[in-house]
Order: sequence, then structure tokens, then C-alpha cells
Amino acid sequence: MLLRKDISMGRFFAFLIILTLNSAARAQTRTDKLYTVSGIGTSMPVGDASDVFGPKISTTLGLNLGLGNGGLFLYPKISLHALSYRGKQPDEGFIHTAQVGRATTYLLNVGLGYRKMVGKFAFYGFAGAGGGYILTPRVQVNNAALQVELSNQTHFMPIAEGGAGVEFSLGGLVIFTEASYMNGFEKIQNRNFTTVPLTFGIKPNLSKLFN
Repeated sequence: MLLRKDISMGRFFAFLIILTLNSAARAQTRTDKLYTVSGIGTSMPVGDASDVFGPKISTTLGLNLGLGNGGLFLYPKISLHALSYRGKQPDEGFIHTAQVGRATTYLLNVGLGYRKMVGKFAFYGFAGAGGGYILTPRVQVNNAALQVELSNQTHFMPIAEGGAGVEFSLGGLVIFTEASYMNGFEKIQNRNFTTVPLTFGIKPNLSKLFN
């Protein structure tokens, strides 16, 4: 079952990459429509997920690729969320739960957004889907050897994400802040993975490299 998911995920990522490259090729002739995205912040688990996960530092890397002559843009991004972890029930084959642990996400989302310019400010919203993997800790106690063995469990996680942000232009550099809602379609510890990423960062304008 996991192999089939991996194959499907690989095909999905390949499709998203091809779509992104094709869009980039169309966007390169525009003077102000190609930005890299680098952000830092936190991710706030909500709902049942907050019983298991807690907020820590998160990093976001991505691109904004202008589409057409209006405000539409393609927004592929990778979310590397670090989360605290408190297991509620042992994983299959284990009898202990990890406490005060750390979980990490490797999630790709490809969204379609719309940006409205107001002077040096811009307001935008986006929605998209993707997926990736979430690593959670687990422990096995060897009483005879007086040892504790630590390992990670890998969870495949398809996601949908929507959000909004505000930008302020400094010429060739844009400062932004963004909030979104991320919903996972697989469960961890029998709980839906839902979180609210909060990000602050910069978007350097790379459009001139292609002019």
C-alpha cells in the first residue's frame, strides 16, 4: 500500500514540476512577475491535532510566477514545519509512546493566487493542493540492555492549503507576511492533521535575470 502511494505521489510531483516549469517559461518575459519566497515563522496545530502536535519554528521556500497580464500567479512552495510531539497511543508494534519529541514536515503545495496592488502594498490570496511526508518519533525500550532506541515513522500526507498575505515593496525586494490553513487527508495518532502556518519573510525580484 505504501509503495503504491509513493508511486502515485511521484507521478503527482512530476506533474506539478512540469506545470511549474511551463508557467515559468511563460512568465519570464514579464518585468515584475518572478519572485523567490523565503519565510520563517511557526505552525499552529488546531483541532484534534493540537493534542499531539505543538508549534515550533517553521521555514517556507517557494516561488511566485506571474500568469498572464493580470494579478494571477502560480505559487509552488515547500513547508518545512518543526512541531513538538506528544504521543497518545503506541504505534503498531510498539508499547511505549514518545513524549517531548519533535515532528518534521516535508510538504509541497502548488497553489493558484491573485494579487491586488495598492501603491507599495499588495494583498493576495491563494489556494492549492499537494502533499509529502511527516516524520514522527517513536521509542522502543530494551529493558535487558537498559537502552532506549529512537526511530522515526514516516507518514504520507496529501494536503490542501489556502491562505492570504500582505506585501510591501522596497523596489527589488518585497517584505511579506502570510497566514494559511493546511488540512491533511491522512490521520496521525487517529487525529486529522490540521495546522495554521504563520510566516514572515522576503521575496527578492528575480525577473531581471531573464530580461
